[in-house]
Amino acid sequence: MLCPHTGGPNHSYIAKIIIRKHMNLQHHFLIAMPSLSDPYFNRSVVYICEHDQNGAMGLIINKPIAQVSIQSILQKLDIAPEDRDNTINLDLPVIAGGPLSEEHGFILHTPQSGFSSSIQISDHTMITTSKDVLEALGTPRQPKDFLMTLGYSSWETGQLEKEIMENSWLTVSAEPSIIFNTPIADRWREAASLLGVNIYNLASQAGHA
Repeated sequence: MLCPHTGGPNHSYIAKIIIRKHMNLQHHFLIAMPSLSDPYFNRSVVYICEHDQNGAMGLIINKPIAQVSIQSILQKLDIAPEDRDNTINLDLPVIAGGPLSEEHGFILHTPQSGFSSSIQISDHTMITTSKDVLEALGTPRQPKDFLMTLGYSSWETGQLEKEIMENSWLTVSAEPSIIFNTPIADRWREAASLLGVNIYNLASQAGHA
């Protein structure tokens, strides 16, 4: 979370020490501040999948790609498992996960045995780029909850910490239900509400600054 500004000559130094020594944002949300105008990240929520001394990697979870669905991706890849259950809806949005490797797919999903290539992020989330999960979608083998993105977001060593110091992002421990169950249009607001923040009030204040 952002350190509150208390003023005084040592605040910046102390905040930098706290960030350098204690901040690990894996399984956290980055919530774009209303002032963040970058077209890719404006009003975005990013789920951080990895964060260490080498930098950070995450997936935007609230920017759907127009006219692209999970079903259309599976058709394009010619994935048609024999146990496909047509009662399972795959006409679900695919999310623009970030500006890097936009041709590559990533799947966040709830933990489930049998997906050996999936990497566990938390007790509630796993990530994969493997075909085995794709082949399970729309079948009885699919994970309970899942989200597909094309592309990802990353930060070099110290870059994310710098952006947080510059008040580009709010941070909060991730809530899986926001990733998997909250309507996409509500995720920015709901993620901020985990901090007790009305993000639209902040946006209004920024607009009148």
